Amino acid sequence: MKQHTPWFDEECSGVLDQRKQAAMQWVQDPNQNSADNQNNVRREASRHIRNKKKAYLKVKIEELETRRKIKNIRDLYRGISYVNKGYEPRNNIGKNEDGDLVADCHSGFARRRNHLFQLLNVHGVNDVRQTEIHTAEPLVPEPSAFGVELAIEK
Repeated sequence: MKQHTPWFDEECSGVLDQRKQAAMQWVQDPNQNSADNQNNVRREASRHIRNKKKAYLKVKIEELETRRKIKNIRDLYRGISYVNKGYEPRNNIGKNEDGDLVADCHSGFARRRNHLFQLLNVHGVNDVRQTEIHTAEPLVPEPSAFGVELAIEK
C-alpha cells in the first residue's frame, strides 16, 4: 500500500473513489450529463484535497512559529526544511548483475541480499569452528634480565 502524507486521510480517499466512479460512469455512458457530473466531482475532489493540504500546512507553520517563540532553533530549521522539501518521488530503479536497469523492487532486494552475502562470506566459510584463527604476535619483546638491571640502576 502506498504511504501517504499525514493530511491524506480516509475522507480524501473516499473523495478520490467518488472521482474514479464518476470517471467510470462517463466511460460507460459518454453523454453530456455524465461529463458534467465527472467535471463537478473532479473539481470538488481537487478543492477538498487542496483545502486539506492547506489546513495541514497552516498547522505546521503555527508549530514552527511556536518553536521560534520558545527559541528551539534546531527543530525550527528541521521543520522549515520539511515544509520546503516538497514532493519527492520514490526511486525503485537499480541495476542487476549484468548492468541492466531493473525497476522491480523484489529484484532489488535480491540484489542487495546477494551483495551482502558476498561481502560477509569472504572466504565462503559457513562454520567458524572449521577455520583457523590467526592471532597477532605481540609487538613488545619479552623483557630481558639486562633491561631490568639498567632500569634498577637508574
